[in-house]
Amino acid sequence: MLELYKNKNPFVSIILTTYNRGNYLNRCIDSVLAQSFKDFELIIVDDGSNDNSFEIVKKYINNNENIRYIYHSNRKVSLSKNVGINSACGKYIAFIDSDDEYKNDYLLKRVEYMLENPDIDLIDGGSIVIGDPYVTDKNNLTQKIHIHECFLGATIFAKKDVFLSLGGFDKSLSYAEDSAFMEKAKITYNVEKLNYPSYVYYRDTPDSITNTIAHINEKI
Repeated sequence: MLELYKNKNPFVSIILTTYNRGNYLNRCIDSVLAQSFKDFELIIVDDGSNDNSFEIVKKYINNNENIRYIYHSNRKVSLSKNVGINSACGKYIAFIDSDDEYKNDYLLKRVEYMLENPDIDLIDGGSIVIGDPYVTDKNNLTQKIHIHECFLGATIFAKKDVFLSLGGFDKSLSYAEDSAFMEKAKITYNVEKLNYPSYVYYRDTPDSITNTIAHINEKI
């Protein structure tokens, strides 16, 4: 697939994984297209949606050469992220969840930071939480912790080589796969937290993984 896009060399590849998020995709994609930093590609990996997601994405594909769409059967978020990583042409990789959005300087601030600090391989952090700020603790599923006390995987911004060398995300994990990845990354690479808040994290999506996990635990 990369051979097909060999003449495309975006600085950043943004990976958007989605599953039945037709109600939120316009908000998400519009926030990406509104970025002040324009040297990017958007790779949408659809994990088997059976709603109107493709109809929504199609209009963007028709009008934006820097958007690609990949569809496969439902195989969960880790594999979908890995598909995006292996399809990426950018030097750096960013993520966005399909029910979230970027502030318009999200990419710019992160690109500037990485260029000013070339020894840093991966950064994360800088979120604005909409809704309940407490999520299920991956180390104790019966407890909740504040989102700012844990790691928000969607804010990862890193050199592509980091993902390739570590084998991407663990496909056996359906929750906190991003935290497991970060634990591996910190062993080998230089990791820093960026506190500039420009990733908008919506906690009010009813069937999100964090909310689903929380509801299951309430019944235990």
